[in-house]
Formats: sequence, C-alpha cells, structure tokens
Amino acid sequence: MHTLISVKNSHLHMPMYFFLSNLSFVDICFTSTTVQKMLLNIQTQSKAITNAGSITQIHFFVLLIELDILLLTVMAYHRYVAICCPLHYLVIMKRHLCGLLILVSWVVSVLYALLQSLMVLCLSFCMDLDIPHFFCELNQVVQLACSDTFLNEVVIYVAAILLGGGPLTGILYSYSKIVSSIRAISSAQGKYKAFSTCASHLSVVSLFYCMSLGVYLSSAVTQNSRSTSTASVMYTVVTPMLNPFIYSLRNQDLKSALRRVFERERLNVN
Repeated sequence: MHTLISVKNSHLHMPMYFFLSNLSFVDICFTSTTVQKMLLNIQTQSKAITNAGSITQIHFFVLLIELDILLLTVMAYHRYVAICCPLHYLVIMKRHLCGLLILVSWVVSVLYALLQSLMVLCLSFCMDLDIPHFFCELNQVVQLACSDTFLNEVVIYVAAILLGGGPLTGILYSYSKIVSSIRAISSAQGKYKAFSTCASHLSVVSLFYCMSLGVYLSSAVTQNSRSTSTASVMYTVVTPMLNPFIYSLRNQDLKSALRRVFERERLNVN
C-alpha cells in the first residue's frame, strides 16, 4: 500500500517515502517467503518440502532479512541528515545518492544470500529430515547436516556481527547524534516535532531487533522448538505486517494521501 501511494502521489516522491516504499515492498516479499508455504502445509496437511524448495526459501529469507536490516540503517542515516544537517539536507540527499544507497543494500544482500545458499548446497544431509520449524531457517538446517558444519557456523556468526551488528551500531550512532541535536533545540515544540519524525522508525527498529534477538537467544537457551517457532512467527510475520501500520498511523502525509485515494475510488464507483 505504501509503495502504491508513493507512486501515485507526486508530492510523496521524497527520500523518506522512497525508502519507506522500498521497506514496504521488502516486508511484503519477506512475509510471502514463509507464509505461503506455511498456509500450503496447513491446507494440504503435508509438511514436506523438496531440497530445491528448501534452498530457495533459505536464499530469499536471508536476502530479505538482510535487506530489511540495511534499509532500516539507511533510513536512520536519512533521519540523521534531516535533523542534524537540515541546511545541507537537499545537497546531501540527492536522488542519485538515495538510489545508490538502495542499490548497495540490494547488492550486499543478494551476495550474502548467495554465499549462504551455496554453502548449504555443499553440505550433505540424511534422508527424510525433520526440521523443527515452520520454515527452513538457516541455523536449523545447518544443525541437521551430516557433514562438518564448522565453516558454515563461522560464516553465520561473522556475518551476524558484520551485517547485523554493524548496521545496528550505525543506527545507534545516528540516534546518539540525533538526541544531541534535539537536546540543543530551545523550544519544547521544536523538540517534540523533531522527535516525532523519528518515533515511527525507532518503533520499527526496536520491534525488529528485539524480536529477532529474542528468537536467537531463546533458541540458544532452550531446546523447546514450539517456543522458538512461536517467537519466529513474531519477527517473520507479525513485525513486517505491523511496519506499514506504524508508519501510516504516525504520518499525516500518508494518511491524507490514502484518504484521497479512497475518496477517488469511491467517486469512480458511484
């Protein structure tokens, strides 16, 4: 919905809505990667998945979750420029830079997903594996391999630090600068307005990282597959579905544009 509204309304062709439309598109693809197969399993009462289907699901899941992380980091940088460097905003956030940031995010995510997929392909598995999950999650599949998984685990943990912890560090650094800039604003109304522009992004980042960290910490502490799967549903299904609502409810421009779209459709029907 965000993507369609941004395309249809020329006044929303700004960096913030450009990044937001990309995030919405990734969230749609993210949920489609796992939910479609889960619904098919429920409908057919069969939990079977082919080896090719498993690799494909791992590839797109890794790609989209990394792309989600990088887009949230790009949006944090955008907030930093808008609040900490308002006079240079138009000079810095040009169209080609925004496109370059999105392109780099896609390239990094595709290469990382391709690396993980190829490394899983190099593993050997026993017949008729039982994956204790509702989708082929990378860690779960690697743990079930019959061959040596040391290199896979090293790559997973190094990537988690570089491609997960690195962007989180960037987000925290951006917001430390943003908080310092907001504190320097003299009027209470100015402080509230500056902080309100970051509230949606902060909510989405907190929800995403808290849920994903909760899943991996719970899987490391407990071996209860049901609790791990329940937690995974929260960050693979619920969180991406909540993101558009979080941004829409706190964004007057999007609500006004959405209202105009509905009014136009109602007039066309009448």
